[in-house]
Amino acid sequence: MNEMIRNMSQAQNPSLPVSPQHDPWDPIHLLRTFGRHVLTSVELTVTNQCNMRCEHCAVGDSLNISDPSKIDVNKILCKLDEVEHLQTISITGGEPSYNQETLIHYIMPILRYAKQRGVRTQLNSNLTLNLSRYEMMIPFLDVMHISFNYLNSDDFHEVGFVNHSGSVSKLVAAKLYEQMISNAVQLSSSGMKISAESMINYRTHRKLAEIHQIIVQMGCFRHEVHPMYPSSFAQNLPELTLDDFMQAIHRLLDTRHPDIWLLFGTLPVFWCSSSESELMLLKRLRETPNVTVRNDPDGRSRLNVDIFTGDIRVTDFAKVPPLGNIMKDGLDDVFARWMDHPLKQTVSCYCPEAGCCGPNFLVKDMYYQEIDFQSRKASVLK
Repeated sequence: MNEMIRNMSQAQNPSLPVSPQHDPWDPIHLLRTFGRHVLTSVELTVTNQCNMRCEHCAVGDSLNISDPSKIDVNKILCKLDEVEHLQTISITGGEPSYNQETLIHYIMPILRYAKQRGVRTQLNSNLTLNLSRYEMMIPFLDVMHISFNYLNSDDFHEVGFVNHSGSVSKLVAAKLYEQMISNAVQLSSSGMKISAESMINYRTHRKLAEIHQIIVQMGCFRHEVHPMYPSSFAQNLPELTLDDFMQAIHRLLDTRHPDIWLLFGTLPVFWCSSSESELMLLKRLRETPNVTVRNDPDGRSRLNVDIFTGDIRVTDFAKVPPLGNIMKDGLDDVFARWMDHPLKQTVSCYCPEAGCCGPNFLVKDMYYQEIDFQSRKASVLK
């Protein structure tokens, strides 16, 4: 019982800084406490508007030039208040700060609520808009999460506007790229914690080390690295082999800045593998200071809420139909239903020794369709 109390206290303590030692978005913490997954994180889709059309965007199909009417923000806050073990709120879109009204009347009340409750917050942004839009969030926001997959403005133009309906010139893209870099530097120096995420894909897997150095120069406290899986809007992009993924990670580890937190998510290699090269990579990740591997919260400790329709999903890009709606359902009740869902059972494994919750749906579909992870066991951890 004392161990359970200690684990919950550490997981829910808002005074602990977000760090490699304390990542409140990792579902492993309360899984260790309760022996089962519980809803600790809610992701809110607050807009379908965005000034970019990135080729890797998981929700590109839903982006529009205008938004429909939103559910009253007080209704959203009431539903969040009902979540018993809420630890984190993530705000996403589109570009959440694209519309000034959304920023002032939805995002800021949600951030203030979270601050008062001791709940950690993250906002997903491209950071290309006017600096003042982001500055107002500094006292309330725990993590500003940005995508960064570029070596220069040409990369930014090619990746960020490849699916744009109109013609975006290189000059316009270059100005936005410079604005993003400048905003990141200024916000970091003002105390905002910026986490830059890079996708390992066909464009970046040989550039990660150089991309990492730019992220360091921007003052980011963390570099997130996620292998890119073809899904939804990005389903036709070229796929990489596991060997390509692993080689890219090794090259990054060879040159990374030792003081920057390097976080790997949705990693497609596991301790239950029989591959020596995969186990060697995991061992290197585990033994390298300031490097962590996060278990995916989607479908394990997090649900997504669309504030336009009220629909509750596993993620904002899930092919799984809505599990419920906040106009009639409680989030904890919906999460309990999801725990019994047949699809959830296909990735419902947990290895305490390895601290691993297994693959998410994208990983399993891409590499392990015929594998029953519940029948596998972790190799001896050395």
